[in-house]
Amino acid sequence: MRIIGNILWLILGGFEAAIGYFTGSLALAITIIGIPFALQTFKIGLLCLWPFGAKIKKGDTPPGCIRIPMNIIWIICGGLVACLSHILFGLLLCITIIGIPFGKQHFKMAGLSLTPFGRDVELHS
Repeated sequence: MRIIGNILWLILGGFEAAIGYFTGSLALAITIIGIPFALQTFKIGLLCLWPFGAKIKKGDTPPGCIRIPMNIIWIICGGLVACLSHILFGLLLCITIIGIPFGKQHFKMAGLSLTPFGRDVELHS
């Protein structure tokens, strides 16, 4: 079921969303200051490519005082908009019974796109 869901996801808009995140990641990586943010948008783009079976877990890095300020900057500079758009699409997809699994994936991405620093994406096939 995961493979079928991921293939349908890619065909019905997941590939375009991932391209958008990867393009944003490339634009952020051009600046030196934007590299940490580029890594986070790349992480979300990977989740957009293969969301079914992927898990979001807390990072293995030791906790530090840099995560909170980076997440606050992230939220102010676009993370809130990305989160709200994933919530909107998740709600729209959950209107139909067939769209509920896809809506759940958008809710998963909404959580990651709100505060990506300190979280890792574990992809499974």
